Formats: sequence, C-alpha cells, structure tokens
Amino acid sequence: MTPNPYAPPKSEVADIVRGEGAPSLWNANAAAGWSLLFSPAFGAFVHMKNWQALGEPTKATAAKTWGISSLVALGVVSTAAALLPDSKAIDGLSRIAMLALLLSWYYSSGRPQAALIKERFGDKYPRRGWAKPLLLAVAALVCFIAVMVTVGLAFETLTDEG
Repeated sequence: MTPNPYAPPKSEVADIVRGEGAPSLWNANAAAGWSLLFSPAFGAFVHMKNWQALGEPTKATAAKTWGISSLVALGVVSTAAALLPDSKAIDGLSRIAMLALLLSWYYSSGRPQAALIKERFGDKYPRRGWAKPLLLAVAALVCFIAVMVTVGLAFETLTDEG
C-alpha cells in the first residue's frame, strides 16, 4: 500500500511513541517553580521554547503572548507602585494582581504542558540545562531593578523640585 501523496505531512514529534525520540525539553514543572521567583514571563518563555520543540506553533504563540502580557503587567504594576504615594493598600493590590497572573498562567497554560509531556514521554526525555535561562532571568531581574530605581529616583527628583 502506497502512502497518500495528498495527505498532510505528519509531525515527527506527534508520532513519537512514549519515551522514544523525544526532543530536548526543559522540565515544565520546574519552569513553573522558577516563575515564583522570576514572574510568569519566565515560565511562559521557557514553555514557548518547549512548544516549539514539540512542534506546536499555535501553543508556542499562546505562550509567547502570556510572556509578553506578563512583562507588560509587571511593568504597569511596578511603575504604578513606584509613582503612587506610599500605601500598604497599593502594595497589597500589586502583590495580589501578580499572584493572580501567576495562577492564571499556571492553570491555563503551564500545567497543561507539564501534563502533555508526562503523558507523551513520561520521565524519559532529554533534559535541557537551566544555566542559560536562569542567567538570562537574573540579568533581566537586575536590569528591571535598575530601571525601577531610576524611575523612582527621577520621580522623587521631579516632585522635590515642583
């Protein structure tokens, strides 16, 4: 029997039998754990790279959207906290907002990827190293803190002069 020349191409990844020929992936649960420290943006971008390796461009795009949205939310919340008058209510609201973002990302996007990898490959897949993404995350965190300190100092200077 000859294969149908008009059939859509098969994904090499989707046809893999459990544990055989798996692509190199980062542990999806570990990425979610690191998101507690580095924000959901970190986990979303790691998951985006996993989706790309799994041959799922639509899910990779959704993960990228989560990552960008998380960065925007983090910037808005942090800028608002830096520019608004000191208030425990604002501090509490910003923490609740970021926790809600983290939980929303995890249950809608992060957890499904971990379940899919476990179902498809079990624990038998090549693991990617964490050195590069964690170093990039630390560098991004240092840059973010520097920008927030600069914004805070600039705002304080402007309010002292006015």
